[in-house]
Amino acid sequence: MAASPPHELARPDTGPGAVVKRWEPSCGPFTAEDCAHGLIMVQYNTRKAWRNGFEMMALWASTAILAAAPLAQGQADLDRLAASLGYRYTILTNRPAACPAGIPRCFEADIAIRVPDDAPALPVEIRYSLVNPVLRIDSDQFDNRTINGDLNVLTLKPGRTLRPGQVYHVKLTGLGAFFSRNHMMPNALLVAPGLAPRVIGATRTGTDAATGLETLPFVAPMTDEAALARGAPDDRTLWRTPERAFDLYAARGTATPVDVAILPRPARATRPGGAALDLSGGWRLVGDMPRAALVPALAALPVGAGPVGKGRVALTVRRDATLRPEGYRLAVDATGVSVTAADAAGASYALRSLAQQMAAEGPRLRPLIVEDAPRYGFRGLHIDLARNFHSKAEILKLIEQMAAYKLNTLHLHLGDDEGWRLQIAGLSELTGVGAYRCADLSERTCLSPQLGADPAREAATNGYLTAADYRDILRAAAARQIAVIPSFDMPGHSRAAIRAMEVRYQRLMARGDRTGAERYRLVEPADTTRYSSVQHYDDNTLNVCLDSTYRFIDTVIDSIAALHKAAGVPLTTYHIGADETAGAWRESPACKVMMARTGLQPGQLGAYFIERIAADLARRGIAVAGWSDGLGHTDPARMPPRVQTNIWSNLHAGGVAEAHGQANLGWKTVLSIPDLGYFDMPYAADPDETGYDWASRGVDSFQVFGFMPGNLAANAALIPNILAQPKAIADTVPLQPGRAIAGIQAQLWSETVRRDSQVVYMLFPRLLALAERAWSKPDWEPTYVAGASYDPGDPRVDRARLLTGWRDFAGRMGVQMRLLDRAGVTYRLAPPGARITGGRLEANAEFPGTPIEYRTGTTSWRRYDEPVAVSGAVDLRTRTPDGRRASRTVTVSP
Repeated sequence: MAASPPHELARPDTGPGAVVKRWEPSCGPFTAEDCAHGLIMVQYNTRKAWRNGFEMMALWASTAILAAAPLAQGQADLDRLAASLGYRYTILTNRPAACPAGIPRCFEADIAIRVPDDAPALPVEIRYSLVNPVLRIDSDQFDNRTINGDLNVLTLKPGRTLRPGQVYHVKLTGLGAFFSRNHMMPNALLVAPGLAPRVIGATRTGTDAATGLETLPFVAPMTDEAALARGAPDDRTLWRTPERAFDLYAARGTATPVDVAILPRPARATRPGGAALDLSGGWRLVGDMPRAALVPALAALPVGAGPVGKGRVALTVRRDATLRPEGYRLAVDATGVSVTAADAAGASYALRSLAQQMAAEGPRLRPLIVEDAPRYGFRGLHIDLARNFHSKAEILKLIEQMAAYKLNTLHLHLGDDEGWRLQIAGLSELTGVGAYRCADLSERTCLSPQLGADPAREAATNGYLTAADYRDILRAAAARQIAVIPSFDMPGHSRAAIRAMEVRYQRLMARGDRTGAERYRLVEPADTTRYSSVQHYDDNTLNVCLDSTYRFIDTVIDSIAALHKAAGVPLTTYHIGADETAGAWRESPACKVMMARTGLQPGQLGAYFIERIAADLARRGIAVAGWSDGLGHTDPARMPPRVQTNIWSNLHAGGVAEAHGQANLGWKTVLSIPDLGYFDMPYAADPDETGYDWASRGVDSFQVFGFMPGNLAANAALIPNILAQPKAIADTVPLQPGRAIAGIQAQLWSETVRRDSQVVYMLFPRLLALAERAWSKPDWEPTYVAGASYDPGDPRVDRARLLTGWRDFAGRMGVQMRLLDRAGVTYRLAPPGARITGGRLEANAEFPGTPIEYRTGTTSWRRYDEPVAVSGAVDLRTRTPDGRRASRTVTVSP
């Protein structure tokens, strides 16, 4: 853990609030724990206080001398113990003999704690994160207590100590099931009274040298499929072993050689006869489309084509208002390249298509005509910066890739329970406290270390976007015709804001400024309501009956609108979340007064909040957006005309009825369905794959590619439910005439995504499949008939056409993987499928043509090109076309 933040004193000659940094006093009259955690925030705003501050320093210095040596020795002992303590987490079974009474599903795990032979005698506790609620533990040495959210603490039982050289086992029973090694959170903390907590070294993350992926070395391998693959008796999920992957990839077939490599697939592309166009001599841009609107797309043209300036080849770009929005016509012949487009977006997309085709063919391009326009006007990507922060540089990289694949909406999730990630003028605590997680359980300087957070302030998972960062993101997106939707979840999922505003309240109350302190307070101390959110917080919901809550939200919205205005990009849509509100407010005095005045019931307060904020946004000319469950509780008559709803119910759990029902209200309905669009789900059912799995045990590129957004019930033909059971889907709420789905959005929530490199790993390549589905209608999608139901394997869904389309997509992916390699996008490489039959190794890849390597024993890696004779177990992996990265290694045996 990094050193505690320095305490601060104001200098009298620099005005109120100014600080002198790097003074770090000893604890003095404050508790040793507070001092060790860096919790003392002292500000003196007058010369008298400054003078008194030096007197306090002198007193502390005199009293600290006697305690300094023991404290230093104790800290050194704790540091040494944290560095040497053994810690091993093992999943035992997802099907124990019995769960605690009233619990339908549970799992059992073991935490093994090895005490080194030279361990010092310290009264320690271990704080660790586990997203599944702990139901009970079995240990002679430890008790367990949940602090809040996913943060738990193992405390020594009375009279117990850690004995050197011993190994202690904590048998843990948790709620639900545990299917992936990567669900265990890292950075468990070792804590002792009066000392600064330290991360147990054994629980830190590692990095796989071959793949570059994050590893969790302290989590034992999961190898027993019978005990670990299933969490319910009727669960049919099977791990994607190499042998099963081989059969799966073989059934999907060989990639089709492609003549047109453009992705998403154009609506129409033809190759007329004629001479090729030599582009190596550079370009000259002509036409009536402003060059400024095309700069990023022009920059994406291959370097081999020469610069866009005064070259030989005419690149003519003209506007044609008769084309559909974002549509274009691209023509290449021996005389040059011609683009006509409805708008700057269409012209840019034409140039992006040209760049992809040139990457496939080189600088001599055969004649080509592309006539293209998107199926859906909303083609989005949602990135969660709140749970774990991701950098401005990463967002800018994603924006460029969104433009390359014709996605046009970036949904930035900037505020949730675990973090607030955008600087807001006048509310410094939102980022000063709410953007950081550390070991401070009092939460006066940061949030508690949920989700296995590294408590170091400079950790990559901590931080926020400055106002300047956000403006830069807005400008970069606008230059690529991408709209940005900011999102701060509320009234639930608001713990970071609540805790930050409590620190602000305490700071101003200490100055005697009660009016200022209460101006943005988000909770009511007299509210005794007890609740537990979906993520198990008991304090994460704004009080919707306080004027200060709406004053806070108004300030946030106005600040963000000002940032958009300063960037020259008006704020048009604001996402309030509005989901998963956890039964708060029943015992709130303020809410009792409101309910008595309005006649509202406790269950209606959440809808009241959404309707009020939606109206406030409408008065500003801003459309409200939210998740479908929260918006579904509102009275549509009380909502403004412009509403965006993100549908996130599963296909087999009411998603079809919810999507159609909210589209029938005239709302802008965006499919964010987890079965296809939650890219924090694993790619496949495998204990070594990263990602939560509450919505799906596996969302691979094929499943995303096969999605039929225009006929949701038809997806029953291809997609099973969460238990891998084929099930029918009924269209119980048909779409009304004239109503339609507005588009599709991919989601990446970041609870298990701690590194920027993991962001692109989870998104790519399946984001390309989603981009294709958002852009073009699939051949296998049957025409929607209101009320029609579909069964698994329904013959109305043409699976032969699906496989033909997939093979074409796989053929185009060869070019796209090379482009992603050049752009530094560390996309996921699926491990190969493989089997050994009759002493011969056979292997294949998800995308045919991907290089495969194998080895036996300790031999070197060799290129696999065709079946080869082997003996014994064989390791295999795939590699990127540029050879720089490998997939994780899998093993097959005879």
